[in-house]
Amino acid sequence: MSFKRKKYQQDRIMKILVIRLSAMGDVAMTVPVLYSFIDKYPQIKLSVLSQKSYGTFFSSAKVHFIGIELRYYEGLKGLYSLFKVLKKERFDLVLDLHDVLRSNILRFFFRFIGGTKVFVVDKGRKDKRALTRAKNRIRRPLRTTIERYADVFKAAGFEIKPDFTNLYEPDVDISDRVAAILPTENKSAYIGIAPFAAHQGKIYPPEKMAEVLDYLSAKGFNLFLFGGGNSEKMQLQEWESKFPHCISVAGKLTLRDELQLIGKLDLMVSMDSANMHLASLVGTTVVSVWGATHPYAGFTGWGQSPDNIVQLDKPCRPCSVYGNKPCRLSDTPYACMREISPSMIIERIMSVIGKQAADK
Repeated sequence: MSFKRKKYQQDRIMKILVIRLSAMGDVAMTVPVLYSFIDKYPQIKLSVLSQKSYGTFFSSAKVHFIGIELRYYEGLKGLYSLFKVLKKERFDLVLDLHDVLRSNILRFFFRFIGGTKVFVVDKGRKDKRALTRAKNRIRRPLRTTIERYADVFKAAGFEIKPDFTNLYEPDVDISDRVAAILPTENKSAYIGIAPFAAHQGKIYPPEKMAEVLDYLSAKGFNLFLFGGGNSEKMQLQEWESKFPHCISVAGKLTLRDELQLIGKLDLMVSMDSANMHLASLVGTTVVSVWGATHPYAGFTGWGQSPDNIVQLDKPCRPCSVYGNKPCRLSDTPYACMREISPSMIIERIMSVIGKQAADK
């Protein structure tokens, strides 16, 4: 397609649907691209289809959010009923940033029933398999997920360079729930600790994380502990009662509250998990800890410095894109995480806090 044709196409397109249904971290990574797109093309109405619970990411008037409960749209019949609702919007383009079975079916309906032009993300699956296979691994940095999202817009004729900075304005009012959690007397640095992830290969051993907490607590830092499920809450409550200056926020805040709190932190310590991306959306520095997965796969937080990545250069890494595969080392399982010493994480935290203090 010629440049003139692309320009003509841009002039006439008024409504675009973006599909990214899950997971939280991947949906969060669409934000820098989508908000940058709207800033450059404010005349275009951009709609995002995702799970209802992720609407907080798109609360700005810049983006029209279409939140759904996936359980109401199961199977072909359910997805077709969703398509019938969506087609009423008369979208000019559909951009699939997910490329899974559900989104494949939806874009089939749009393309062959609705006659709508569709563009699909290239997830680089072949390259990611080469990056993680046991033999003849090709270990090199791949395009980031955010770059891949921007590529979809480029294929549709829209050149964008993500320049997103923050989901909220600096003076945004915090909720009463967040205000109640923030310490009023201790003026030391605020540090978030998000020690969990969806899969074992991405979780730092709790007994080692406790050593990190013990050190930071003794230094007098305000520590905010983030987690989700019941077992995680129990672990965080145990640490809260054991270490001074520790506050567990698990189950106490909405997603919007958590984003507001994270925005107030001086630093977030996170695994390769959604909290790394939440912090990135509100401009908070992240010290990220990586095990079975690797930044080379392209999931590093937006705007985060590679200097703040804590990892070991093990020959078996990465063994998985998402950390969901069993460890290949039967004698020393998950050595990629277990051999990271607490002092390595502490050193990186103290370096960041020290630099921040020097810059004030």
